[in-house]
Amino acid sequence: MADVTASEPDPAPDSSALARSAASEAGRKLRRIAHLDMDAFYASVELLRYPQLKGLPVVIGGGRRKVDDALLQHPDGSGPREPRFIPVSEFPLLKDYVGRGVITTATYAARQFGVGSAMGMMKAAKLCPQAIVLPVDFEEVRKYSRIFKNAITDIAPVMQDRGVDEVYIDFTDVPGGQREGGRVLARLIQKSIFEKTGLTCSIGVAPNRLLAKMASEFNKPNGISIVYEEDLRGKIWPLHVRKINGIGPKAGEKLASLGIETIGQLAAMDELALIRHFGKSTGAWMHRAAWGQDDSPVVTESEPVSMSRETTFDRDLHAVRDKAELGRIFTDLCQRVAQDLQRKGYVGKTIGIKLRYEDFKTATRDHTLPAPTADAGAIRHAAGLCLKRVPLDKKLRLLGVRVGNLQAAAETEMAKADPVAQSRKKRQADTLTASLF
Repeated sequence: MADVTASEPDPAPDSSALARSAASEAGRKLRRIAHLDMDAFYASVELLRYPQLKGLPVVIGGGRRKVDDALLQHPDGSGPREPRFIPVSEFPLLKDYVGRGVITTATYAARQFGVGSAMGMMKAAKLCPQAIVLPVDFEEVRKYSRIFKNAITDIAPVMQDRGVDEVYIDFTDVPGGQREGGRVLARLIQKSIFEKTGLTCSIGVAPNRLLAKMASEFNKPNGISIVYEEDLRGKIWPLHVRKINGIGPKAGEKLASLGIETIGQLAAMDELALIRHFGKSTGAWMHRAAWGQDDSPVVTESEPVSMSRETTFDRDLHAVRDKAELGRIFTDLCQRVAQDLQRKGYVGKTIGIKLRYEDFKTATRDHTLPAPTADAGAIRHAAGLCLKRVPLDKKLRLLGVRVGNLQAAAETEMAKADPVAQSRKKRQADTLTASLF
């Protein structure tokens, strides 16, 4: 580890402060990028429906169960009841949950017990058995996602969607986007979102997306954090390297083996040494990231790389003994992916499957079609061919279907009119049953 230095380097003294002063004098605008993250979004949406649960440990996850439907009905069977008037004592508790579900999100009261997103619900039950458990209502979540994003673009139109509960926003040329480093505009957006949804969010504003993403975590929930380039030493370098978006568990472990725990220590490491350990592209990117350098734009619209659907089973399923059940699930996944593609106007050429076995090992296989498709039958057939190339001697706990190599469906309209293409599609449909399930 001779090429690793544990101490932190010295950034140029007050260089960005001087740059800000110079830019102000010249009347130029500094780049201000915001990352907005909704606070415990899935849980917060449910608390709008069940305000009596505010302040209590609540986890959201797993599929809908009979107990969830029964909760909304009067015990005497007289019909549905208003959710906000259901006594807290009647809600299902995490200690009674049985299944393979994982937590989508948890209220801050539950997080104090170590419960967090992506944690298995059975494991979480040991940490916080008294937590109330509710299923994910995707329809309601998507509704509020649309509302809060519309509230943002009404004020700041250059917004990049990064999922159901987070976005990047370019504040640079928006009125108020330069005042107090972007704090004035961030307050306005928070206020607008709350007025239209009753939900809170946290916002980080910085010179680029990389720093803004980290800043949005500084003051949660319902906080605003402003970061300038000169804040690198005091606010960014003390953070763990995993706080850099893009450094995952494996890279974090490798950095730890080199004695690198903080972003400051990563910044002190020689760039060539990083390249030796992680390769030219990744090593150079790590060095830039540690120094807070990121020139990626806020893209208002981006093309998806792939679309997928997957499900984790309530119990492990065997390819032979549970063939009929697996077949139904497999077909349903293909149909749902096809519906996603058709709804969003895409077709894809590469069909893939994902299997996770009872021992948690994962296998993936892909098959590339001669022409792109969004047809459920064609996807089902190609995915079936992929299944023939994976071992099925162990029980399965997860099954997924993916369509990649996407392009806009409009680009294939000419091909659809081609009689040769139509004939090929018919042959694919005729051989739909050629799969293991």
